[in-house]
Amino acid sequence: QLPTGLYKKVLVILHDSILPYMNEPTLMIDFLTVAYGIGGAISLLALNGLFILIHQHNLEYPDFYKKLYSLLDPSIYHVKYRGRFFHLADLFLSSSHLPAYLVAAFIKRLSRLALTAPPEALLMIIPFICNLFRRHPACKVLVHRPNGPEDMSEDPYIMEEESPSESRALESSLWEIRSLQNHYHPEVAKAATVLNQSLSEIEDDLSGLLELSAYELFDKEVKKKADDVALEFEQIRGLFGKKNDIFAEHFALD
Repeated sequence: QLPTGLYKKVLVILHDSILPYMNEPTLMIDFLTVAYGIGGAISLLALNGLFILIHQHNLEYPDFYKKLYSLLDPSIYHVKYRGRFFHLADLFLSSSHLPAYLVAAFIKRLSRLALTAPPEALLMIIPFICNLFRRHPACKVLVHRPNGPEDMSEDPYIMEEESPSESRALESSLWEIRSLQNHYHPEVAKAATVLNQSLSEIEDDLSGLLELSAYELFDKEVKKKADDVALEFEQIRGLFGKKNDIFAEHFALD
């Protein structure tokens, strides 16, 4: 058993400073699978090493996607290693052989969690979801379902379900992204309207968005050149500024 701090330090460097120099990287299978099952930040950091073992050393992990799905909780948009996690999640969900119900479950869960996410995370996750739709056209039923959420008395999606196959995501509608079209941040609202039109075939580049911070977002807004806004001024008439105000008949502003 390792202390949590040491666990994190080892997992951060494992994929590029340890595994490439081992004669038998498969010796780390047990260590990484146990770390992946711990949960929280340790599971996120174990993904890098697991990816190498799966991709280069034929590691089979039967419940890999179920566990990956369970890692999606409200903290995922706030953690320090958010960029690393979504970079790997993008790789894991890139295969066109994944079943539609699985990808739909990820899309739906990410969208539901996006309702409470900060703007810098939303500007990354909306293009991420759009890329999933481009790779898996069968999931577009979430967006193009006739009349969408208007015909649903309740959302059939089961957020608490741990198994993607039992979550009923494909029966649902993506009303969460429609809600984000009224977001207080104009860039987020603009990004969310992309799903109102047909998506282009070219995927969005996420590399510049994965590490986007609140400071960078604020700095970008501050440096924007504001256009001249036309203002219409109406001189106050009456005590409360209303025309034909009854108070104006009896009081005057000197």
